[in-house]
Amino acid sequence: MEQFNLRSHLRFNIEEGNIWLDENRMLLLHASALGALRKELIQSLGLKRAKGLLLRMGFESGQRDAELARKLTGTGEPFDVFRVGPQLHAFEGLVKATITEADIDWDKGTFFGTVDWQGSWEAESHIQLFGIGTEAACWTLAGYASGYVTRFFNRFVVFREELCLCCGDDKCSIVGKPAEELDDQEYVKLFKPDNIDLEIRELKEEVSSLRESLGLQRGRGDLVGESQAFRSAFNLLERAADSPINVLLLGETGVGKEVFAHWLHKHSSRAEQPFIAVNCSAIPHDLIESELFGVRKGAFTGAEESRRGRFERADGGTLFLDEIGDLSPSAQVKLLRVIQTGEVERLGDDKTIKVNVRLVAATNVNLQDAIASGKFRSDLYYRLSTYPVHIPPLRDRKSDIPLLVDAMIAKYAPVYSKKIRGLSEKAAHGLLEYDWPGNVRELENVIERGVLLAPDGGFIELDHVFISGLETQGGVEVGKEGIVSSQASEQEVRMAEKLLEGSFDLGRHELMLMDMAVKKAGGNLTHAAKLLGVSRRQLAYRLKNSVEKSRER
Repeated sequence: MEQFNLRSHLRFNIEEGNIWLDENRMLLLHASALGALRKELIQSLGLKRAKGLLLRMGFESGQRDAELARKLTGTGEPFDVFRVGPQLHAFEGLVKATITEADIDWDKGTFFGTVDWQGSWEAESHIQLFGIGTEAACWTLAGYASGYVTRFFNRFVVFREELCLCCGDDKCSIVGKPAEELDDQEYVKLFKPDNIDLEIRELKEEVSSLRESLGLQRGRGDLVGESQAFRSAFNLLERAADSPINVLLLGETGVGKEVFAHWLHKHSSRAEQPFIAVNCSAIPHDLIESELFGVRKGAFTGAEESRRGRFERADGGTLFLDEIGDLSPSAQVKLLRVIQTGEVERLGDDKTIKVNVRLVAATNVNLQDAIASGKFRSDLYYRLSTYPVHIPPLRDRKSDIPLLVDAMIAKYAPVYSKKIRGLSEKAAHGLLEYDWPGNVRELENVIERGVLLAPDGGFIELDHVFISGLETQGGVEVGKEGIVSSQASEQEVRMAEKLLEGSFDLGRHELMLMDMAVKKAGGNLTHAAKLLGVSRRQLAYRLKNSVEKSRER
């Protein structure tokens, strides 16, 4: 198989400080810095624990690259796809790997293989820091090979270094076989993250217990967040929970005002009583009063029987009035009277009914502006805003996005009968970069769609959550041979590479594209300029220059 073209999948976004290999965020690090980290781990944890930690780190990297290899190559001969692993290892600057023996039965899932390494960064670093010794030291590389093959076979395959430059051998070489067939089972145990002191486990349990006692859990029922903006809102909500005070929830559409209202009810002394929610903007103005306050039989045409309103149904519990700013003026007057007296009068009735209701209101409009324009009563506002709580928009609490995503995946994965491993690195980055005008509601819709589109047992990727892709703002990437260019799709990169394979005349191709655009636009330069993504003036100037240059030739 010819070498797979990995360069076309590499993107450098210099302005945002990102490097991407397809959906995976990559890093350029100094090998000497990683060597210093190895040294610190060995000195701090001891040789055995440092070895296990670095093996597991490499194992995770190998598993990610196995998924990447399958995705990039699509369906093909299994061994050809499998061989992309050594190419990825070399491409990432870690080592040049050559498969010297491979006894593989894809149907039975059996594997035995040997690989020679050339230019191992890990061996070079170890020798510089510790010199030649008796311990093979290419641990992350051996872990990588183990993770890569394990992911391919869905069977635990372990590679062990048999020859190593660190031991004075003339090369580094590894042998891989199913874990249960390896003679050294102590080595196999290093791949399992259970090499932690009992004291550390007990300390973690103690910290967990302390966090619980202090109420610092990551999730607070249906309310999820740890950002400063979220905690400020939650702390206010928590203080008001077990009290009769009326609460006004303020915030943009989609921030989760009803979820906050539910939490307030569940953690109050009224939790066993009804929670009734009303969206004031969803009910026509001529019906809102009967919905809120009830109606007496015969009060108007069609009122064939008496009916309780939402206040009566919420008696003893909590009434949540969402979009309170959309109430009609007459409904505002009656609502103010109910708040002042605690009594409801049904439409068409002259009797009052005593109600005991805790009122929680919410709005996404500026009620002060509504008061100034005469659309909202100031006396009602002061009754409702006794205890205002501002719920921050998602763009102001982006550090909560990973927590929210985890909770949403846990919610929707069972609905779609899937196991989802989480977000790909590029998807996670994309969610953090997006401004979320629809707030938490929009995020939830996006994650539900991602769960639906993601493969069972796989990751939610960027094109699962943003079907049309994210718009970039001045981002640039580095393509083949490190040339800086505008952010381009994979298809565009391949097209450009194909053009550059032979002799390429940029001026001739530019003139050809401009002529095609003008013809397609029927001679209209303005429309042709839009097709090319330039201004009309730029197009006219380039056409003139291109024609003059072609004449000079």
